[in-house]
Amino acid sequence: MDKTKRTAAGEALSGAVLDLFRLNSLLLTAGDRLVAGLGLTSARWQILGAIVASERAQPVAWLARDLGANRQNVQRIINDLHADGLVAFEANPHHRRAQLVLLTEKGRQAFDAAMRLQAPWISWLSEGLSIKDVQTFHRVIMQMRRKLESNDLPGARPGAR
Repeated sequence: MDKTKRTAAGEALSGAVLDLFRLNSLLLTAGDRLVAGLGLTSARWQILGAIVASERAQPVAWLARDLGANRQNVQRIINDLHADGLVAFEANPHHRRAQLVLLTEKGRQAFDAAMRLQAPWISWLSEGLSIKDVQTFHRVIMQMRRKLESNDLPGARPGAR
């Protein structure tokens, strides 16, 4: 097969990915508007959510990994959250320099308030969608995510990121 030609599924997925990029941008903008009154942004809300979802306090690098995000960007946002009193740092018994990030009571309240705003919004967004279609959409995203996380990109140069 000619490497410059897409398969039929590749062609369909290419259009879907372009729409997914646009959707991501719209979701972030909508999220920013939704939680702006709480002093949050989508990025701050997402990081608070990762902290809440963690079974225990984690260092920034682990939170970044869980989010699939750049560690430096997550560190910057966590520093902002710390300055606002939404997170605190705790000594890490396993690594002197990689402090653990904990949610403060103020951070928990901000996250809970954001989730109270999210509930009617996500219900509105899901109107007209069948659960089966949403589950299929989720399975497709997860399959793509697993492939991309494998770092086994065809045609990529060894060591290239």
